[in-house]
Amino acid sequence: MVFKALVVDIDGTITNPDRSLDLRVAKRFRELRVPVVLSTGNPLCYVHAAAKLIGLGGIVIAENGGVISTGFDKPSIIADGMEKCEEAYELLSNYFDLEKLDAAYRKTEVVLRRGMDISQLREIVEDNGMEVEIIDTGYAVHIKDGKINKGTGLHTVAELMGIDTKDFLAIGDSCNDAEMMREAGLGIAVGNADDDARKAASMVTKASFGEGMLEAIEYAFSNGLLE
Repeated sequence: MVFKALVVDIDGTITNPDRSLDLRVAKRFRELRVPVVLSTGNPLCYVHAAAKLIGLGGIVIAENGGVISTGFDKPSIIADGMEKCEEAYELLSNYFDLEKLDAAYRKTEVVLRRGMDISQLREIVEDNGMEVEIIDTGYAVHIKDGKINKGTGLHTVAELMGIDTKDFLAIGDSCNDAEMMREAGLGIAVGNADDDARKAASMVTKASFGEGMLEAIEYAFSNGLLE
């Protein structure tokens, strides 16, 4: 099978350990004949800026699938769910000293600075019957609608592009990339990936971070998965 597009995470996947963009990856993306879709837990303004600077298209997945951009300067598809996330935040604030991140830019989820026991957060929202999911990506803690993820976002993007989710090669490093990798035709985790991403992936690169992304692309070419 030859893939028609790539869908890739940003932090920890196309970056260096200090979160700076691996410029070799950006250059490699621009050389590809297939479109590259960025998929991230970050807000839309962040991922649009990254896509612009790299030289990619404006169709992107933001907020872990909660926000789908149909292109630069075009309307976005914004999922419901922020109200339940805010309710969960208010509840958890009774037990923990929480700090919101990017609050002015978030449309579908509440994001917190790391440092608390995630299992305790999950137990509290479960005990109160809240339909939210709490994930730790290694960069931040996300309170999100349990029915929304990068996998559902990939379905929407595939429809926008007129192809199937199985036409995508997905590459990531974190738990929030797992659904995306399962929905794609092939999922590859870079060497620094967490356990959830590794379990969802069909292969794991030896190299980590941006170096791992380059390895994944070369693997695809050497096995006839990209042209």
